[in-house]
Amino acid sequence: MKKEKKPTISRRKFLSNTVKTSVGTVIAANIPMIVPASVFGKNAPSNLINIAAIGCGRISIIHDMTCTARCSGARIMAVCDVDKKRAAAAPAHVKRNYERAVQFNGGLKGDWEIKVYHDYKELLANKEIDAVLISLPDHHHAVVGVHAVNAGKHVYLQKPASLTIEEGRILSNAVKKSGKILQMGSQQRSTDPWPQFKKVCELVRNGKIGQLKSVEVGLPGDPGGGSITQMPVPADLDYDAWLGTTPEVYYTQDRVHAQEATIQGITSRPGWLRCEQFGAGMITGWGAHHIDTAHWGMGMELSGPIEIWGSAKFPGDDPGYKGLWDVHGIFRTEALYANGVHMIVSNELPNGVKFIGTEGWLWATRGNYKVTDTDPVADNSGIKPIDASDPKILQSVTGKNGIHLYESSEQHANWLDCIKTGKQPSAPAEVGHRSCSACLLHHMAMKLKRKIYWDPVSETITNNDKDAIAMLSRPRRKKYDF
Repeated sequence: MKKEKKPTISRRKFLSNTVKTSVGTVIAANIPMIVPASVFGKNAPSNLINIAAIGCGRISIIHDMTCTARCSGARIMAVCDVDKKRAAAAPAHVKRNYERAVQFNGGLKGDWEIKVYHDYKELLANKEIDAVLISLPDHHHAVVGVHAVNAGKHVYLQKPASLTIEEGRILSNAVKKSGKILQMGSQQRSTDPWPQFKKVCELVRNGKIGQLKSVEVGLPGDPGGGSITQMPVPADLDYDAWLGTTPEVYYTQDRVHAQEATIQGITSRPGWLRCEQFGAGMITGWGAHHIDTAHWGMGMELSGPIEIWGSAKFPGDDPGYKGLWDVHGIFRTEALYANGVHMIVSNELPNGVKFIGTEGWLWATRGNYKVTDTDPVADNSGIKPIDASDPKILQSVTGKNGIHLYESSEQHANWLDCIKTGKQPSAPAEVGHRSCSACLLHHMAMKLKRKIYWDPVSETITNNDKDAIAMLSRPRRKKYDF
């Protein structure tokens, strides 16, 4: 008698079903695919990595928690958010993700109690938790990351690494001292779902386009807008904790995030992304990905530019502007590196990274990628995800003695594997800090409208530019500080 064959679904079909159920309008192809359950073997309790999610907003719900639930050996056992509505909704999303991922995660079904916290420090005090996903607004990244590794937790940290260069250095130093594994959310370093970035960087590093002369990085800009009308602080939101280290300022929803408890409300693009109090805008939002890729191909992952210049248009440049959002819009910045490579970063370039050498060029992009329908993305219609001046370059094979870049199938799975093995992850803290630093230097040039002179070794401004030196850090409210 023949054994009845169990129905199976592809990973892509799984993601489609999960996203349709949990995320409404989010496109399934936007969620990276995860390696199969064989990564860690059986899900014996002693083999499980107990994980907590700090931050239950859109990137956590549609990306970090979804991807982690598909990894064998990973049990999300706690969630935390200063917005009680979001925290209360998160366990249901976790359980749904596990129920739909059983063929990938080794059989975990999410049938355990998921603890809910509103203060991440109380969560970090829980000795049962081994690791945390930090999916918070940019101004919390470095501080919460430092508190997490100091509490003995491994960390998956959303990019960018920090709000300022000073904070990034504090974070990287703390991670090194702790010995914990910190993985930056730089998914373009993993081959699932975008193998084109590693391939292009490897070809560049192996001289397939001759001597590298320049790199062009295309990023979107952000439009102005946002209501400046003061509103009562929602009863379910600890707004002071949400502001964290940044200055006290009145509440309005467009400064924070939508208060709808629906999945559409949780996954809509939040206003804080467009406020300089909490981040630098697209120069760090997308720049942390593409400039990181540029550094990877340049072999400058642990360094940075030496001269940075350029300009940008900010909504506040218009005297009649009455909106809330103040991050940069259209821009063009440039940088020179010690190896002579010239980088151009602009919203007028196609969204992606182009390496130009003495014997040709190579190009990589995600395509028309967006997290939600409201994300501003340059029109990449008809542009190939990977391309070259000569198709033969793409067929080049790197020999045994050539440069072989770090192999990582998927970012979250790589993090978990490194927790198990003690290896360094594909995007460790220092690499994330250096990518973020370069982005912040470009932002500095936008704001000051003059050339910035930088020493990437000592991480100092070299020409005693007092305004530039002041921008390396920001005052922080003490009760939320390191």
